[in-house]
Amino acid sequence: MSTMARQQRIKLNQLQHVLPEGLPVDSNWLQKRGYSRQLIAKYLQHGWLASPVRSVYWRDSTTFDQKSWEPVVISLQNLLEVPVTVGGRTALELQGLSHYLSRTAPSKIQLYGSAPLPTWINKLPLKEQFVFQSTHLFRTNEHGTDNGKTYQETDFIAHRWGTSQWSMIISTPERAILELIDELPTHESFHQVDVLMEGLSNLRPKYLATLLARCRSIKTKRLFLWFAARHNHAWLRTLDAQAVNIGRGKRMIVPGGKLDSKYLITVPEEFANDRQPTL
Repeated sequence: MSTMARQQRIKLNQLQHVLPEGLPVDSNWLQKRGYSRQLIAKYLQHGWLASPVRSVYWRDSTTFDQKSWEPVVISLQNLLEVPVTVGGRTALELQGLSHYLSRTAPSKIQLYGSAPLPTWINKLPLKEQFVFQSTHLFRTNEHGTDNGKTYQETDFIAHRWGTSQWSMIISTPERAILELIDELPTHESFHQVDVLMEGLSNLRPKYLATLLARCRSIKTKRLFLWFAARHNHAWLRTLDAQAVNIGRGKRMIVPGGKLDSKYLITVPEEFANDRQPTL
């Protein structure tokens, strides 16, 4: 075996260790690890790599369903090191907190991060679409702490995907519901948020207080408290709602809606008329 052939065999063996089966990476990731375009082309020719879309590659897998969206997020977080988390409705669904809604698979996967996603992720042959939101909702900094833990430790949890060894970093239920409410009324409906909020009977009031203190959106904080009071959740009784800064003045959330006299937000009339007593 020639020296070049031996080196190529070594590189192929290394690829099996650095690139887990079924996780997509782009050509830039491979080239940074010493795999030239010519070598990538050879791997494609021999079936050692597959390319679902241009400049994206993975090792074929019998373990991962390559029509699932989860391996894409796992790769973003673990291999490509894109600062992204799963949040909003998707995080609630992953934690089994959306059982009151339709059991059909989600069509949109909500991702949050500080840098744009690679453009290729929505070109993959998946039935879901990735929707990206900037992490603007909460005040934070790299040294921020909450009860001795960093915000990274308190705001997110590792969610194991199926029977695999891989986990995704997703928002806690408390953070996820605030992320979801922030999407009202343009990208989420009052009905669906209301149904989800009804099932959130086990939120942690002390942690909620820290999140609400860090939340930048007056609209989101008012709506959250409004939904919580509407469903008369027990945890609201130990949450110091008076300490939450909800600003001043009226906020028009729904054009033509009915003004809630306590939180000074306009809500759909059918929800205003169906309002449960506030605490």
